[in-house]
Amino acid sequence: MYYLDHLRNMDGEDIFLTNNLNYPLSKNKDGTYKIKSGETLRVCMTSDFFLNEADKWRDACWNIINHRQDVIFFLLTKRPERVKECLPSNWGDGYENVFFNVTCENQKRADERIPILLSLPFKHKGIMCAPFIGEINIEKYLATNQIERVVCGGENYDGDRPCNFEWIKSLRKQCEKYDVTFCFIETGTRFIKDNKLYILKNKRIQSEMAFKSKMNYQGKEINFILKDDFGNIIKKEKLYVPYFKDHCSTCGSKLICNGCAQCKKCSFEKI
Repeated sequence: MYYLDHLRNMDGEDIFLTNNLNYPLSKNKDGTYKIKSGETLRVCMTSDFFLNEADKWRDACWNIINHRQDVIFFLLTKRPERVKECLPSNWGDGYENVFFNVTCENQKRADERIPILLSLPFKHKGIMCAPFIGEINIEKYLATNQIERVVCGGENYDGDRPCNFEWIKSLRKQCEKYDVTFCFIETGTRFIKDNKLYILKNKRIQSEMAFKSKMNYQGKEINFILKDDFGNIIKKEKLYVPYFKDHCSTCGSKLICNGCAQCKKCSFEKI
């Protein structure tokens, strides 16, 4: 993220509130929400929802998340030790529409963060190994049946730490054993397979290579109980169904993707 901020002439050390905080509450002219019931919103993916500097804004975020109980909010953090003190007063045993994840780049981080993840009151929990820079064994954590999904991908941008395909295969095998969904989203810039180093600077190619590896595994379905503004449970057939284009069929992230926004800015757009 620091690399990307540099490209935008921004300082990665600056923590600020963006102007789209209330976007989940925005509506179309006909009064319907722009974000549909069942969609997934990834929160603070270029920052961290549990930063100390964000404490003054977090209650407003929780209020929005609680209001849109029909939308899944994906939270990812490197700071699980701060989470318990940052939960809202009405949290109880967790909001049904929050999917909480910790990053685990290697075994050290896995052993630091996953035990905290398991101790926290969340209905849905996952792990993201990105950038994946070292082999990890998480079988004892998967055996608790609390982890619902594992995602991994190699390092990009100006990072030069390689990702090894043997680590990917090992992690996939662990997830398959416990029927946990596993998604290998991209190889990273430096990818080792069969003891050979490949340099893949194009992220689309990275994603295609990840897809072609056939490592993705669909495990037990994650059952989010989503509700409308009146507190009624929304039937599955009424929820948002992701839309995918032809080129999405070979994307490593398709298994976990929210679908194409159909913004028509994509170079693959076909008229």
